[in-house]
Amino acid sequence: MKKLLLLVNPHAGKGGFRAGMGDILLAFHKAGFSTTVAFTDKRGDAPRIAAEAAGEYDRIVCVGGDGTLGETVSGLMQVEHRPALGYIPMGTTNDCAVTLGLSHDPEKAAYTAANGVVLPMDVGRLNGRSFFTYVAAFGAFTEVSYETPQEQKLVLGRMAYILDGMRRLPNLTHRWTKVEYDNGMLEDDFIFGAVTNSRSVAGVIHLNEDSGVSLSDGLFEVLLIRTPESMLQLGAIVTDILAKNFDSDYVMLLRSKNVRFTFRDPVSWTADGEDGGKHIQVLCENIPRAIDMIVNPYD
Repeated sequence: MKKLLLLVNPHAGKGGFRAGMGDILLAFHKAGFSTTVAFTDKRGDAPRIAAEAAGEYDRIVCVGGDGTLGETVSGLMQVEHRPALGYIPMGTTNDCAVTLGLSHDPEKAAYTAANGVVLPMDVGRLNGRSFFTYVAAFGAFTEVSYETPQEQKLVLGRMAYILDGMRRLPNLTHRWTKVEYDNGMLEDDFIFGAVTNSRSVAGVIHLNEDSGVSLSDGLFEVLLIRTPESMLQLGAIVTDILAKNFDSDYVMLLRSKNVRFTFRDPVSWTADGEDGGKHIQVLCENIPRAIDMIVNPYD
């Protein structure tokens, strides 16, 4: 019988795994898996458990938010043998689930995790040390992901991000940034920058299919927002983002395998919605098709 490790973050979202655990385990049993359940207690548990278990299981399925998925991927990137990875989303915004076309219904997501098809997915590496699954970012709104209290996230969902972001608008910090990418280099003042492998960031920024986003092409999408000089221009930026207009005077979208950012002073970054530290220089490298994600065969 095939062996499956179910890696559960009991603190993610509203703890909905409790109500759906029976359906999840039944879906794996029907697919011919013998399932072992492991729980995380704190940050850092998922990478360790995933790395230690990688050689013993045919499949690993993580239950939690995008942070849990990112940590599980980080653990798998530490080892040579990487079993296929399934994801049952139970977080706050679940950007990765949106991009992967996964259901928010635990039973349906479990069925996909047990019976879906493999999608080789790129993984990002930050400064040669840590990994990210869908986004590394700096600037406006990025602090919201890890500074907004968990209780507020549970009650308000993605509105927590928007409300907290609005509170910060009068104090937007702009940063002189040099951006070096595959096809060139630019220097400007930016209030936001994101290196993504996703169609959704923080439940607010969406890249549609027309944007040409692929999770397996070895390229990042690099979204940059120049510093506005007035509230009117700030309003235009918001309009561009909502309209998915990423080729304007203030909002731009680049594609690159690798991208390097250089700042004058240390800048705070997030990686998959978690604190990524402060850096004067950041190198994001794309590791093509590094993880075999299990997705719906009809997407």
